[in-house]
Amino acid sequence: MKSYFISGIVALVVTLGVIWAAPQILPNAKTLKIEHLDGAPVKSSLYTLNENNEIVPLDFTDIAEKVMDAVVHIKSTHTENYSSRQPQQYRELPDPFRDFFRDDFFDQFFGPPDQRQFPDQPQVRIGTGSGVIINDEGYIVTNNHVISNADDIEVTLHDNRVYKATVIGTDPSTDLALIQVKENGLHSLPFVNSDEVRVGEWVLAVGNPFNLNSTVTAGIVSAKSRNINILRDQYAIESFIQTDAAINPGNSGGALVNLQGGLIGISTAIASPTGSYAGYGFAVPSNIVNKVVDDLFKYGVVQRGYLGVTIRGVDGNLAKEKDLEVNRGVFIDSVAENSAALDAGIKVGDVILKIDDVEVSTAPELQEIIARHRPGDQLNLKIARGKQQLDLKVELKNREGEVKFLAKNREEIFNVLGAEFEDVEKDVAKKLEIEGGVRVKKLYPGKLTKHTEIREGFIITKVDGQVIKNTEELAKALENKKGGVLIEGVYEDLPGDYYYAFGL
Repeated sequence: MKSYFISGIVALVVTLGVIWAAPQILPNAKTLKIEHLDGAPVKSSLYTLNENNEIVPLDFTDIAEKVMDAVVHIKSTHTENYSSRQPQQYRELPDPFRDFFRDDFFDQFFGPPDQRQFPDQPQVRIGTGSGVIINDEGYIVTNNHVISNADDIEVTLHDNRVYKATVIGTDPSTDLALIQVKENGLHSLPFVNSDEVRVGEWVLAVGNPFNLNSTVTAGIVSAKSRNINILRDQYAIESFIQTDAAINPGNSGGALVNLQGGLIGISTAIASPTGSYAGYGFAVPSNIVNKVVDDLFKYGVVQRGYLGVTIRGVDGNLAKEKDLEVNRGVFIDSVAENSAALDAGIKVGDVILKIDDVEVSTAPELQEIIARHRPGDQLNLKIARGKQQLDLKVELKNREGEVKFLAKNREEIFNVLGAEFEDVEKDVAKKLEIEGGVRVKKLYPGKLTKHTEIREGFIITKVDGQVIKNTEELAKALENKKGGVLIEGVYEDLPGDYYYAFGL
């Protein structure tokens, strides 16, 4: 035992001697020093100018905290009746994301096709998105495709309060919708002039991608006045702000804000081969949003002015092809009958250079400017015609060729039905031996697709036994209608009469 004790003492002495002697013998030996900090000494490596033109670190924390309280999570519930004859009717719906999301993306959320093919059994679909509170009375802007055809809309605030929402109005042409929750004193975001937004400017995208609530991403404005042909509405208006701030499924209807926390756009779409962020996100500019919201609030329907032309942007190739004297502007391909453009003297081959002294170089730029005006508004155009430049004044009309505003009830009921209608031609009526009728020109999500198996081309001849000869009579027959509705009609290519019932 004594020998073990002595050996231990010797080992300890040798060890201490080595520790002391090493630095003396090897004065250049490296040592590892680790410093632990309670907080990072540098908050940001990027800098920007504040409102006083002072250089300050670029910091998103205050803006993010301010904006998150005004961005909500939206859950919409749809109940759809599938039949054995139309087991995959959902694939035909005009969804703004259809071109960018793979089929398996929808299978992930709604189940594979074989789980959806239950004849005569209602199927429940749950979609999620985002929205932006725009005033303290509970009004919220979101995308139309987020709440379209929903039976129930549930809004969750940043502080986890939950409310049921009602739809105030929708505008498929811009994919915007206005909804409301019954609450006051909510935090809201102010609108800013999107015309003043510059390419290269820092922006934040705030939303709820993949149900990850209150997600904030940063990027810059990559481009303006982008048209990506994503909206399926006949009168679609696309003049998006493009950003590289990460936008994913669930961001739809969320906020795109500047570094002052002002709303510059509503996140609407992505361009991606996978259905997830790939560097390109698109938002509806706040100036368009402001006009749409104002109209929905005042009139219940968007009052939009139209020129009545088909257009395309001028580039070097078109200038050479058409032997134009200018290489910028918007070229007129055709002018519609009974249109504002025709009345103003605009001709095929003209090039619009300016609208109210604002230069226009692309078709989306022109669409955006016109979309901010109502029927009856007057605009000053500068056009190039050959070697001449002319000043013309145009008075905008509605899409039916009239200066007056569209009636709320007519537009509202047609939106509820989810269809575009047109009067049947006299020769077709004569051939079918009917007095007249209204043809279903195009179907969208709505009462008709949800509750019936109606097809495009169906000609409505009666509503609840009342003879229908044109769209005006159809609108009047359905105006203020409550409860069940029975429509009767024919197909041009099928024998016999057909009946469809649904509720309003």
